[in-house]
Amino acid sequence: MIQIAVFAVVAFAAVIAGVFLVLTRNAVHSALFLVGVQLCLAVLFLLQGAFLVSVLQVMVYAGAIMVLFIFVVMLLGVDKKEALIEPLRWQRPLAAGLGLLLVAEATYLALSQHVHVGSGGLKAGPHEGNVQSVARVLFTHWALPFEATSVLLVVAVVGVMVVARRPRPPSSGRTDDPRPPSSGRTEKGMA
Repeated sequence: MIQIAVFAVVAFAAVIAGVFLVLTRNAVHSALFLVGVQLCLAVLFLLQGAFLVSVLQVMVYAGAIMVLFIFVVMLLGVDKKEALIEPLRWQRPLAAGLGLLLVAEATYLALSQHVHVGSGGLKAGPHEGNVQSVARVLFTHWALPFEATSVLLVVAVVGVMVVARRPRPPSSGRTDDPRPPSSGRTEKGMA
């Protein structure tokens, strides 16, 4: 009985979030409503007993994919003039330090005798479930490709931010008069 009640509440929340997703004019708000729909789907997967699919729904779709959506929306819809002055001066040294730590970790994984890229099979042990077997293979045999994928995503996010913050040159052909040319405005050579 409690599962039916939870299903009804979560399904109703997913439908409401979906309606607001479509009706909201702000693209960032729409993306946040999409996160709400995906979190409701994760709860519905939990109710069905699909624990791995539920966790992947939150991590992959509500997490990584939605971050990329938000960055694309920010890249295409930047209308405000932002200051190019960095308010947090400690941010660059911290990022450089964490980047060096990531390179050290990837080097350790590449040179380690414990990691054999691509040699793991997905066979569950005697007292191991599906989630445990996927985690064991992912974080032992496939650790280096997993880290390489994370580096690729971080580089993509940094690239989007660099392109989005670049000042755009003024476009040619624009006039200061907001009226369209057919509204009685005369231009050189036309009157």
